[in-house]
Amino acid sequence: MSPDAPRSPEFDAQDGPNGSPAPSPAPLPAVVESGPEASAGLPAHLEKLADRARDYIKASSAENTRRAYGADWRHYSAWCRRQNLDPLPPEPQTIGLYITACAAGEAGPKPDAVSTIERRLSALGWHFRQRGLAFDRQDRHVATVLAGIRRTHGRPPVKKDAVLPEDVIAMLETLDRGCLRGLRDRAMLLLGFAGGLRRSEIVGLDVGADQTEDAAGWVEIFDKGIVVTLRGKTGWREVEIGRGSSDATCPVVALRTWLKLARIGHGPLFRRVRGNGKDVGPDRLTDKQVARLVKGAALAAGVRGDLPEGDREGKFAGHSLRAGLATSAEVDERYVQKQLGHASAEMTRGYQRRRDRFRVNLTKAAGL
Repeated sequence: MSPDAPRSPEFDAQDGPNGSPAPSPAPLPAVVESGPEASAGLPAHLEKLADRARDYIKASSAENTRRAYGADWRHYSAWCRRQNLDPLPPEPQTIGLYITACAAGEAGPKPDAVSTIERRLSALGWHFRQRGLAFDRQDRHVATVLAGIRRTHGRPPVKKDAVLPEDVIAMLETLDRGCLRGLRDRAMLLLGFAGGLRRSEIVGLDVGADQTEDAAGWVEIFDKGIVVTLRGKTGWREVEIGRGSSDATCPVVALRTWLKLARIGHGPLFRRVRGNGKDVGPDRLTDKQVARLVKGAALAAGVRGDLPEGDREGKFAGHSLRAGLATSAEVDERYVQKQLGHASAEMTRGYQRRRDRFRVNLTKAAGL
């Protein structure tokens, strides 16, 4: 079975609740399962097609999404096992009890946030669909319980601070230009900020197209800028990154310098630096390293120095670069929306931290 749809231990139990025979769960479609048993019911000439179908199913969602969905399914299955309940087929009352336990802190070490509960429901829906089972999130019982959880436990979203251009310049000064790690980190910060890229998009880039299987896109470097081609949730998109006003803050110069001195001409764009910063390995960086870079550089540069040290720790992450571009770019909003790959202007406004809050002043418009 594929990691996308992990089978929990209770599926093999011989007895159901109260010792009665457990109903046989609906089998997964053959194309979803993996391993020799997955194609047992298929003619031999269709086995290769089944393998290809499984590859397409894996490619239909991001690896991080599949990993989170797998963990959520195991969480739900384990809770059902502890409560002597069957996870299949989906029962609204069972799922209502499950999300109640999540909200109350009885399904894990601590209560789940509302956003976590909503993600868990999405994961359950995905796994039920892979098994050919219908699950309606709008079922009256589930929807009513979820509405009560939102009303009782809902909190305003906690957003990371945006790093503005002056912050980025200060952060760049904390990086050592005399070593490969510093040159790499400069290129990552400038590319991430100017492109409004997610941290997974930054580390998922290759030098060129079709070079590695796990790439999220690639770059093309021109005299006037960089074109980043990215694979997103709804297809491919291009992000255009122009030159900076000086070489010190130019993403084109930073990227070219990194590629030249690191001697990278193929494969992952941003890689681990080994041997006291003198050697570049073949391995791609993880998105967590982008978050650590942004946080570390922001703290070292004294960004938000008005706050106590303990409060500053949680203010910055990889998302700070993306929010920084949305907040500081003084252009028509639609250009920022396109750069970030948002479907709506409202989504883009959610990334703006300190800009345009009072652009429309209804107080004055009303005559006061």
